[in-house]
Amino acid sequence: MYQAAAAMTGNARWQEAISENLAATTVPGFKRTEVSFSSLASGFVSPGEAGSQIDRGMRYQLPSARGSTSFSAGEFQATGVPTHVAIEGNGFFEVQLPNGELGYTRNGQFSVGPTGQLVTTQGFPVLSDGGAVQLDNTVPGPVSIAANGTVSKGGTPRGKLRVVEFNAPNRLNAAGGGIWKSTDPTLQKTDAANPMLRGGGLEGSNTSAVAEMVGMIHAMRMFEANQKVIQTQDDRMGRVITDLGGAPN
Repeated sequence: MYQAAAAMTGNARWQEAISENLAATTVPGFKRTEVSFSSLASGFVSPGEAGSQIDRGMRYQLPSARGSTSFSAGEFQATGVPTHVAIEGNGFFEVQLPNGELGYTRNGQFSVGPTGQLVTTQGFPVLSDGGAVQLDNTVPGPVSIAANGTVSKGGTPRGKLRVVEFNAPNRLNAAGGGIWKSTDPTLQKTDAANPMLRGGGLEGSNTSAVAEMVGMIHAMRMFEANQKVIQTQDDRMGRVITDLGGAPN
């Protein structure tokens, strides 16, 4: 019963992750959440080993579920907007958060703010090697972003987008809106050696609606199967109690 209950909890977490992935299939740069399950055999284990304490010192090893972010690349989607840009390969754009902290994103849906800064959809300034990318709205001419990240206005370079990489990006913490934060002291950040950017479009979500729907059906079937296990065991225990309760002294 404990094993089946733990499995139901893991499948419920899986369904939550699938729902989040489905809701963000059209969000540029979104990275899907994957749920992995431990595979442990039930039975007696020696005292002191990992597990959940049961009656009389008995211990069972219970299955668990763990969520992680898949940073696989999404497909390029052309938009024709000159301030839109996608990263080809690994890396993140660096942005300035309102509280002064640094944020990292794969969503290159940038625009020019009222003060002339290049900003994200949330209005966060996009950083270059010399700080925020500042464009002069009084200078005529279109904005362009080169393959190496150089941002120009009217043919005049105004900064180079900073693209950074992490030794373990799966340890980044999601801050919402496609922004990640680096709070793990073991994370090492480095400037991307030769970042390749593609302007005039965005990196799409790496979520497949079809695959997520298949996963949801699978999760529901597994949840129902473990629910049946609990129900069967509960009925069996009820019959035992009834039979023993009616037995002569």
